[in-house]
Amino acid sequence: MKHHLNTLYVFTQGAYLRKESETVVVRINKESKMRLPLLNIGSISLFGRVGISPQLMGFCGEKGISITFLTENGRFLAAVNGFTSGNVLLRREQYRRADDPDASAAIARAVIIGKLANYRTVLRRGVRDQTVSEATARLDRIANRIDMAIRTLKPDLSLDQLRGIEGEYSAEYFSVFNDLITVQKEGFQFNLRSRRPPLDNVNAMLSFLYSMLTNDLRSACEATGLDAAVGFLHRDRPGRPSLALDLMEEFRAVFVDRLVLSLINRQQVKPTGFTTDPGGGVRMDDATRKAIVAAYQKRKQEAVTHPFLEERMTLGLVPHIQARLLARHLRGDQNAYPPFAWK
Repeated sequence: MKHHLNTLYVFTQGAYLRKESETVVVRINKESKMRLPLLNIGSISLFGRVGISPQLMGFCGEKGISITFLTENGRFLAAVNGFTSGNVLLRREQYRRADDPDASAAIARAVIIGKLANYRTVLRRGVRDQTVSEATARLDRIANRIDMAIRTLKPDLSLDQLRGIEGEYSAEYFSVFNDLITVQKEGFQFNLRSRRPPLDNVNAMLSFLYSMLTNDLRSACEATGLDAAVGFLHRDRPGRPSLALDLMEEFRAVFVDRLVLSLINRQQVKPTGFTTDPGGGVRMDDATRKAIVAAYQKRKQEAVTHPFLEERMTLGLVPHIQARLLARHLRGDQNAYPPFAWK
């Protein structure tokens, strides 16, 4: 449960990781630049042209250390995991619930309630930080609309109806996202959510961090014994970690959106750290990418009170707790899945 703070991120192109005794050694241009005890590492994320030895991969598989391969800009490519020792009965129940539209809708509803509640919190915090009256009015209006939408999420709604509500109010939330940016507005204009490729600096940061969050949630699912590929809100698709994406909906605003806004408004990132490709896609330079990763890791160490358990813990531990709460629900140990609503 402590591994959420111990992900090794490697960005340097041409780097190569190998195992020496009980340590991982990072070599660049055939010189050892870093040596870390494998005992302290929970997962390894490799960005771009980074190599890893078969011996180290085998050791990580045996010890439950996940290895994730991503593009230089953070798009997921593949993951290497060892044997998952999760309870087969739990996974069988997960598959049964995923095949049942009503059971899937019940879990999807909880996830969407958590997502919209966290959207509302981000907007209301933005109201407190905003000094322009017109922007304050827009943020307050959408926060109130999302609050009303949460009340309309009745238990008898179908999956398609739930997805429609989620999509509608996600669009409303992003329609005022630019009002949450209070400084560096010329360099960080946000007009529309764009993904592949991200078409502005803000979207580049969001997409990069969403990819990192997905990897963390995939690990949380696998560590709990759940199948990260079988979701309830997101349906099965080859290569897609649907359950990790389900759980991520609760955490987008908490882990990523608020962090991106803080980095911009505190001027911890600068517009000069971004470039635009001929095709219109926006890329971050190495310094900006490393600053964002450092801020993300620091964010995971912040203390929060879990709204359901009423216990203090680090924010990085919450995805693991939510995966365990979902497993408890699937096993029948609790009547419903309690989403994470940030305050």
